[in-house]
Formats: sequence, C-alpha cells, structure tokens
Amino acid sequence: MLSICGADCCVKCDKKDKCGGCIKTDGHPFGDGICVAAECIKKDGFNAFLNLKKEIIEEINSLKIDGLEITDLNLLNGFYVNLEYQLDNGQSVKFLNDNNIYFGNQIEKCSGDRCYGVIADKKNLLVCEYGNGVSEPQIILYKKR
Repeated sequence: MLSICGADCCVKCDKKDKCGGCIKTDGHPFGDGICVAAECIKKDGFNAFLNLKKEIIEEINSLKIDGLEITDLNLLNGFYVNLEYQLDNGQSVKFLNDNNIYFGNQIEKCSGDRCYGVIADKKNLLVCEYGNGVSEPQIILYKKR
C-alpha cells in the first residue's frame, strides 16, 4: 500500500517525486499540504473518512443546484483543481491550496459545453462552473462548512 487511505493516488501522480508520497510524508503532500483523507483517517479512522465523504455528497446534493447531483467523490490534487476566478472588481483569486488533496468531482451540465466542479474538505465547499479545458471558471458557491 502506498497511501494511508488505500487509494494509491501516488501511483498515478506525475509529481510524486517532488511531493514525497503519502506514506513518506505521513499524509502531508509536499511537506506542508493537507490530505483530507489522510487527516481524517489518522485522527478518527477509516469509517470516519467514509462518513465524511458521504456527508459532503449529501451536502452538495442538498444545495439543489440545477443539474448538479453527485454519487461519488474522488481525491484530487489541489494543483489540478485550484482554478483562478475573476471577481467583479477585476481581481483574480484562487481559493484553494495547490499542495492539499481535496474531495472533488466534475459533472457535465446538460448543455454539454460546461461542467460543474465540486471541491471540498472538512472546512470548505466550493462549487464552480467552467467550459472546455476549464476555461472561463465561475464560482457558483463558496462556503465554510
């Protein structure tokens, strides 16, 4: 086993050498990151991890956002999902940490040319929408959990 949660994300990650890997870093990617799965499992056990995942899925689905319903969440590297959003005042911001591992998923909208992206950890929930190649990302919802 190469990871605390058993997902063996490190096998597929092209940044493993830079990161150090889950077991070697004790669930702290790149030395200072936080993996939502490793943190939960180390503190409260594997069942707590599964319960947190289920709780987040229910929370996302309870938002009743048109066309957004999820059945599963994956573990995703922050550097892949930390999009830059243009605010109304023209400022561009990122809300996540590139070195963290989050729960997340992508859901294609009915129109087929845009997708929802959902990202969460124990403290935050972010729902966004974007076009092909994650172009023109827009925040739908960002909240503290």
